[in-house]
Amino acid sequence: MGKSQETYNKKENEKKRLKKRLEKQQKKEKRRENSDDSGMDNMIAYVDENGNITDTPPDQSKKKKIDASKIQIGVPKREEEEIITTRKGRVEFFNDSKGFGFIKEQDTNQKYFVHANGLLEEIMENDLVTFELEQGLRGINAVRVKKV
Repeated sequence: MGKSQETYNKKENEKKRLKKRLEKQQKKEKRRENSDDSGMDNMIAYVDENGNITDTPPDQSKKKKIDASKIQIGVPKREEEEIITTRKGRVEFFNDSKGFGFIKEQDTNQKYFVHANGLLEEIMENDLVTFELEQGLRGINAVRVKKV
């Protein structure tokens, strides 16, 4: 004959679970009894003209009419602007044997790298040139370089 499968610990644990369940049920009933009119009216909140949350509805006399067709959504289209792409500058340094150099822009005094592949005609140091800028592998390069 085998022993009963119910041990003292199992019985005690079952008693504790039943006790907790009863306590939870009693608390739930107390909350229901003590709650005052928990209808939809107590749950509604309003936002006043200053953006503060209140429990009173807004004054209808202060209401403004807004024409929805005049509301612009997004960014307005930009008008076509003429972008000046050609710049003027002076050749600061140019090495014919290696095929590269630097051009200093007249307006901003910034220096730009120029390669022999970006030349439209032969240039030498101190020549005034016109050029355009393009993004290269290592930064901005002067391309389509012509003497003035």
